[in-house]
Formats: sequence, structure tokens, C-alpha cells
Amino acid sequence: MNHSYPVYTIEAECQDCYKCVRHCPVKAIRVRDGHATVMPELCVACGKCVEVCPVKAKQVRNDTGRLRLLLAESAPVYASLAPSWVSEFTDITPGQLIRALKLLGFTGVSETALGAQLVSARVAKELDTGKPGLLLSSACPTAVDYIRKYVPNLAANITQVGSPLMAHCRMLRDLYGEAIKVVFIGPCIGKKNEADRNPELLNLAISYPELKQLLRENQIDPARLTPEEEDRFLPEAAEEGAQYPVEGGMNDTIRFQSANRRVHYFTLTGIHNLKLALSGLEEIPENETIFIETLACPGGCVHGPCTEHDSPGLLERLRVLDHTHYPAEPRKRETRGEIAAEFPEDAVQPPTPTLPEIQSALRSIGKTTPEDELNCGGCGYDTCRNFAKALISGHAEPSMCVSYLKKQAQKKANALLKSMSSGAVIVDKKMQIIECNRNFAQLFGEETLEAFDACPGLAGADLDRIVPFANLFESSLQSGRDIRRDSLKVGKRLFSVNIFNIDPGEVIGAVIFDVTKTELRREQIAARAREVIDRNIATVQEIACRLGEQMADTELLLRSIADDYADDQDLIDESKAPENGRS
Repeated sequence: MNHSYPVYTIEAECQDCYKCVRHCPVKAIRVRDGHATVMPELCVACGKCVEVCPVKAKQVRNDTGRLRLLLAESAPVYASLAPSWVSEFTDITPGQLIRALKLLGFTGVSETALGAQLVSARVAKELDTGKPGLLLSSACPTAVDYIRKYVPNLAANITQVGSPLMAHCRMLRDLYGEAIKVVFIGPCIGKKNEADRNPELLNLAISYPELKQLLRENQIDPARLTPEEEDRFLPEAAEEGAQYPVEGGMNDTIRFQSANRRVHYFTLTGIHNLKLALSGLEEIPENETIFIETLACPGGCVHGPCTEHDSPGLLERLRVLDHTHYPAEPRKRETRGEIAAEFPEDAVQPPTPTLPEIQSALRSIGKTTPEDELNCGGCGYDTCRNFAKALISGHAEPSMCVSYLKKQAQKKANALLKSMSSGAVIVDKKMQIIECNRNFAQLFGEETLEAFDACPGLAGADLDRIVPFANLFESSLQSGRDIRRDSLKVGKRLFSVNIFNIDPGEVIGAVIFDVTKTELRREQIAARAREVIDRNIATVQEIACRLGEQMADTELLLRSIADDYADDQDLIDESKAPENGRS
């Protein structure tokens, strides 16, 4: 778990679904031991993995703790509020939100859109005075990272001006001093990267969910607040720059500022569209001036990865447009500090494995022929060969291949079925055989065995035509209960049947033995045992009788001895009596 990068994985929650791999536009996900983690060196912080993760294992770094520390310091803290706030906080006024932020500890609140106006003015000037060619916007840090990493040949075409946020930070520091702290609040993960890379300008970036968390913890409900007179955006409210959060918004503001009417304006939103449009874009017609507004999120910032609204996209855009107010005439937009920036190449070097290496990787997942390469996309990669390259680079594991796992499971199941001495069968809810072993076929006659040899497994065969006690299977399917019969008599044969649920109501299995011979042997053994028992009982009885006779004889003998002893004692007593009388 890497908490230093803006996106990380809670490994204990990651459940081998590979959905993040499928949806990541740059395949910046490494799967190891079944856990999918983000590779910062490849990631562009678009947040797609966070959006699609079904168990919320992908998380955005929470910086509320750092913000609390920042607000506790003596230096004044200013909020740079993204213009998309109007689509996120639909039930509150600007004054109420400003009042809530001040209650949290912010000194003042300013709109990032003011920086957007500075950027548009700088780009418009470049379009008016520069040479024809291709220019790509620098407004979206995620789009900029994508171009630098994955279309590096066009990095030099990015306008040499900082993002609206960086321009806004420069403006705030020019106005209120270098000692202030600046915190961005908005819908973007990429802004956290900007804060990490430019701590001298931007101290921290938090998302809308993080702001809502802080408001809840401090029991602040903006909708119930009454703003005061000074609860206004500093140093002033934004105008045309407030349109930046919607696709085409930047282009509209540049058109408003620029005098060059020969510029071709295009808008590309979404990494996928950037990939399609920019890949292979090397030759630009001479004397053509092209400006492309590039945004990583489809539809613009109002659909950022850290937004929590439920309304349709059109309503979100309308709210932004309604909040935007153009001045009657273009204003001169500039700041004392420098807002220029450079965006050098940061090219990601794709792996270049050899053909033998790719073939070896394909063989490791059971793909030895072109027909084996299904290109199903279940692993998250669009082709089996791209998956093989990911295996070679250590970004993927063989267990990610669904067809490979299925074949492995089938092989293991077949091996188990073959090795079982009993008959085994798996049946679906239509009472059709899914799989069985040869011993099962042997239990039910030569015709069934011949059918099995012709079609191993008897897949699709009707169980009713094979098994004379198929009603037990139907009963188990309907009740969802397991059924066991130790001695089920069918004609002259006895079967031991154990029917068990695999997927209740859908799939059941059974293990069947022919115990006819076993039961006969049991009866024979029982009969012999009964004979032995009878003889033993007779012997015991005879012993008992003899013991009884012996006891009677012994009793008579003892009585006779006792009587004789008593008579002798009487004689002794009589012989002593006269002698005693004389004395």
C-alpha cells in the first residue's frame, strides 16, 4: 500500500476482478499475488481505477490530516476553489460556502477561475503573435502527464504556460505575500500531483469529498449558514474563466481574448479520445494554426473523479454556464509574477520483448496456436499478445487469463473424475449432464458406455434416459437439499447414492456406487455371524446349565459337611459335662 502517491490500493479489499486493468487507459496497474496496485511511474492520475473499482479497493489519498495541521499554523491559509463547485454544491450560495470555509479556518477564498483567465489571456497572445502550428493546452495536469509520458513527441507543442491552478497560486502570492499557504479544493486527483511537485506555490490539494468530510466532522452545514458582508471571493469574482470546467470552455475564453480568427479550435476530452486523436499526429499542414483543448475527464472537470453529484451531465454543464459572466469587452489579464512553465518529455519506454519471448509467455498460459489467442479481454488487455508482454514485464500473472484458468480447472476436474473409483456425474437444472466419468457410464449398461466412449463426459445427455432414479435429482434441485440413500434398490441391484448441491437450484452432483455384491456379502457375513452367535448362545446356556448343576451338588456337599460338623461338636460338649460337674 503506497500512501505517498495520490492513488493507492487497499490490498485486503482487492478481489481479483481486474476491472481496474481493463479500464485503465495506460495500463498503469501491476497485478502481483492477485492484488492490483498502481504504478506511479506509468500512472497519469485520471482516477478511472477509483471510479470503476466495485469494492472501493482503489482509494484517493486523503489529505484532511495535513490540512488540519496547515490550518493550525500561524500562517494565513487561502483556498483556491475550482469553478466546478457550482455543480457539486447545488443547494448553497457562494457566500454560504465561503462562510463554511472560514469556519474551518481559511483566511479567505478565491476562485481558481481567476488563474484560468490569466492562462487564456497568455495563450490568446501566443496565438496572435506566434507562428502557425499545433498548440496543446496545459490546463489539465492529467492530460499534460499523458502527453509527456505516452505521446512525448508532442510534449514540445504544449503551451508554455502553467495550469490555471499554478497561475492562480502565483497571483495569490503576489497579492498576499509569499508566506501564505494555498490549498486547492476541487474534483481532480491530478491536482494532488501538482501540489506534490510544486510545494513552493501550492501547499495542498483536497477533493470535494474531503471537504465534505471536514464539514461533517466540524458539524458545519453550509446551507444553514448566513453569510456576512465580507464573505466574498478574493480579490474579486471570476468572469469568463468560470467556464473552464466544461468541455470547450477554455476555447471559448481564448476566442473571447484572441484577435486571430484563423485559429482552428478543437476539444478532446477523455484519455481514450486523446489517444485516438494524438497518436500518429506528426505532420501539421503548413500555415495552419491549431489549438487543442485537452481534458482527461469526458465532458470536462464537472465529471472529475472526485465529484459526488448524481445529476445528468447536461445539467451540470448548464449550472457552470449559468454561473459564468463575460465582461462586455475583453479585459487585460496579467499578473506580476511569472506564470510560464515547461513540460519536458517524460516518455514511458514500452517493453520490447522478442518474438520467442512472447511465444514462450503465450505457451505459459496454454496458447500454442493462433486459434488459442481468443483476445477476449478478460485479463484487462485487449489482445493475448499484449497480455503476454505484460507477463514478461512483470505487470501481470498467468492467473489473470480466464480461458487459461478454465482449462486448468477442467484438467483438474477431469483428472479427479477419472481417478474416482465410483461413478460421478454433474447435472444442470434442465436435467442434462454437464460432466461425468467413465465409471458412471459403466453403471448403467453397455449402450451408455458406448455413448461415453463416443462422447467423453456425455455433455448434454438427458439424465432421465440413463438413470432410473432421476427423480431423486429433480427432488434435490427443487428443494436445494442434499439426498443420501445407502441402499437404493433398483430391480435386482442396490445403489449407494449421494446427491449434493453445487449451485442450489442450478447445478447438482452425485457420487454413485453399485453395492449389490457388497450387500450380498454383508448378508452372508451376517448369516454366518448369526450362526456363530446361536452356537455361542447354546454354549453359554449349556455352560450355565452345567454351572447350575455343579452349584446344586456343591450346595448339598457343603450342607452335609456343615451338618456333620455340628453333630461332632455336640458329642464333644456332652463328653465334657460330668467332669465339669464334679469340680
